Amino acid sequence: MELNFAGHVTRVVVVEETTQVGQARREALSLAAHAGFGESDAGRVALAATEMASNLWRHGGGGRMLLSVVAGRQGLGIELCTLDHGPGFVMSQCLQDGYSTGGSQGLGMAAIARQSTVMEAWSDPRGAVLVVRIYPERAAHDVDLGYGALRLPLPHEVACGDAWHLQAGHGQLALTVIDGLGHGLQAADASEAGVRVAAAIPGDDGAVERIGRLHAGMAGTRGGAAAVACLATHTGSIAYAGVGNIAGSLCSSEGSRGLASMPGIVGTQYRKAQAFNLHAETGTLLVMHSDGLQARWNLRDYPGLQRRHPALVVAVLQRDFDRGRDDACIVAVRVGAFQ
Repeated sequence: MELNFAGHVTRVVVVEETTQVGQARREALSLAAHAGFGESDAGRVALAATEMASNLWRHGGGGRMLLSVVAGRQGLGIELCTLDHGPGFVMSQCLQDGYSTGGSQGLGMAAIARQSTVMEAWSDPRGAVLVVRIYPERAAHDVDLGYGALRLPLPHEVACGDAWHLQAGHGQLALTVIDGLGHGLQAADASEAGVRVAAAIPGDDGAVERIGRLHAGMAGTRGGAAAVACLATHTGSIAYAGVGNIAGSLCSSEGSRGLASMPGIVGTQYRKAQAFNLHAETGTLLVMHSDGLQARWNLRDYPGLQRRHPALVVAVLQRDFDRGRDDACIVAVRVGAFQ
């Protein structure tokens, strides 16, 4: 398969009262239009967003909705994610029409499921996370790709200095994560310059070559940290090269392994990039993130989460480990999902 996709900035809607449900619906419709959805498919997105936002304030005590454009095998989709601090729920019960924990008609979760290509939930003492992906009805049954990503600006900022890019082709998947120095417009200029370069790199270039191209393309900006993971889609071999404080990990049922980066600033000055070569079994999660996310997380603290959809993993980690004082970008890719 061929893919060349730069992650959009994630939209965030705080839902703490019923009037904010309408804002969530409007943001969802705006993203659906951006993704080229027709009227019928956009209506499915709006319905799911309305039900999910209503559940936030009705059952979850308020929370946030994160809205993203996602890349599928044959086009774009919409991802809706809600995070709350409520009492949680059991998905199998909530999917039954008529079941409710808040005195409603109990139709919301089942209605959301009927619109969704992907629907994943996580519930623990910190609250509940619900992730839904919706693609056009004409899309193939295997349209969804096994990755998850969030790109969040510092609260009260519009521009995001963190960025990511995903490229697939020539038997290789290349994931690039960039953290422009600082935050705000100048950081965003640096990371966007890097993304433009990543989108134009030949698909068979290796990790070190890609870092070199990013360095040249980000010259003249304030620069930033960057890391590239090149995954051979059929063998699971990985070449990883990073400069600066992008964190990388390979997570499996046996544990996790950190991926090393070298010191320096891409676009300004670094001594040398070095590729580290590893092998990952099918099903392993490759997780990369900026320092807007704390690095002390461990998926072993979340039994069963490593095997769930990468978008759910990303949402839970963002919920629990976002520093809250910087832009944040986190991407997780399932090894073997892009064959």
